[in-house]
Amino acid sequence: MELTIQIFQFILSISILVLLHELGHFLPARWFRTRAEKFFLFFDPYFSLFSMKKINGQWKFKFISQNLPDTETVLINGERKEVPINIEALPDSDWRKHPESTKYGIGWLPLGGYVKIAGMVDESMDTEQLKKPAEPYEFRSKPAWQRLIIMLGGVTVNFFLAWLIYSCLSFFNGETYRDLNKFENGIGVMGSGQKMGFRNGDKILKVDGKPVDRYETASLNILFSNEVTVERDGKEHTFTVDEDGIAEVIRQREAKLYLTPRFKTVVDSLLPNSAAMKAGLQKGDQIVSVNGKKTEYFDEMSQELSNNKGKPVSLGIVRANTPTQVTANVTKDGKLGFAFDANELQKADELVKVTREYSFFEAIPRGFTRTIDALTTQVKQFRIIFNSKIQGYKSVGGPIAIVKMMPVETDADGSFSINWPAFWSFTAMFSVWLAFLNLIPIPGLDGGHVMFTLWEIITGKPVPQKVLENAQMIGVIFLLGLMLLIFGNDIFKIFTGKI
Repeated sequence: MELTIQIFQFILSISILVLLHELGHFLPARWFRTRAEKFFLFFDPYFSLFSMKKINGQWKFKFISQNLPDTETVLINGERKEVPINIEALPDSDWRKHPESTKYGIGWLPLGGYVKIAGMVDESMDTEQLKKPAEPYEFRSKPAWQRLIIMLGGVTVNFFLAWLIYSCLSFFNGETYRDLNKFENGIGVMGSGQKMGFRNGDKILKVDGKPVDRYETASLNILFSNEVTVERDGKEHTFTVDEDGIAEVIRQREAKLYLTPRFKTVVDSLLPNSAAMKAGLQKGDQIVSVNGKKTEYFDEMSQELSNNKGKPVSLGIVRANTPTQVTANVTKDGKLGFAFDANELQKADELVKVTREYSFFEAIPRGFTRTIDALTTQVKQFRIIFNSKIQGYKSVGGPIAIVKMMPVETDADGSFSINWPAFWSFTAMFSVWLAFLNLIPIPGLDGGHVMFTLWEIITGKPVPQKVLENAQMIGVIFLLGLMLLIFGNDIFKIFTGKI
């Protein structure tokens, strides 16, 4: 049931984003009297689930219909050639006879969607129509500035959609976050965080010289940063973030766990035949010292165990409000074999949480700021994706990984439901990601078309049609290869249990 809800959310989110993105291309195309031949949600290779078209003033509908070819093979001077189909010879009931009207539809492959604009070299690689002189209604016959607006329409809609969603979330739900100013005892640092250069009790002040006050933002930006400033032992201390630590965070998927609020060590459960069980530890015991050294927090206790790997230690504990001592043998991994009480972490977490409400007029600029922050994060991610040391590309996920990321709430009765604020937050972030991705100047993406159009505007000369066709082909091959790599990465993670 959980997976079903996640798949539903993914399809709903991608449907909203693709529909509005393609609408961003479609509307300016219509405003500039450019013919849009098809407008489809989801891809429709071979057949479509649903399609409709306005013919002679009346809407016609089809369900599960096969795609008919736009070309035919004819014999010319004894040689077989593929040419555009003669629409004049088609019956009036054939939709192909009415190219002036847009065919709207829903495909069966839920991985995107498209708008097919006449006279444009796109991912369909339909170049037959380009062999004829340009018609006034075709994309290629329009001024460069109009073509630029048409191509930028999709990413513009994605940006404004994210802005709208973030503004609505801030206005209707406010923002709940962990205030770094409330971390009175500093942060608890896991092993990967220590590799990065943090120490238990640090108070985070700045990331790359910019003051920070939100734990969620800081813990993410630290992964993309060069240096961090903390308060350590009452003094400001700036250090360079070690890339080995970042690599470990990425590899172990600890983006939200390598730094935590500090919490007390209370035993919850013990592993069978573990050192903790043999020492006589019990559920509810609070460990307050190791070898006489005070360990008020879990991170301090973990550090002392790590310092005494493979050695016996004396644990000071409080059981039923009574102090006592037990001796335990630390494993070679620096563990005792017990799970801490998550309620202690939750209590510490609640102490640093704050909720800020926004008025209508405050939510609008806040939504813009959140959109820019999301865009900046997408750009910064390339620092770790293509870093040979961090090897972030190994953690890149495709549709399968995205489905698993979709937020699902577990209700008190054990049933699952959609966390709508989290869903819309994810959709806004994904909208920004699509805008950024589509602006990358790769032929096959909007950014590739924008690059060639800007070249024409700057030089005053259009890029030769053959160059456009070849560049588009290279771009499509590259993107297909990238998709196969990402899908392969997803499948590998499934079989290795990493997803």
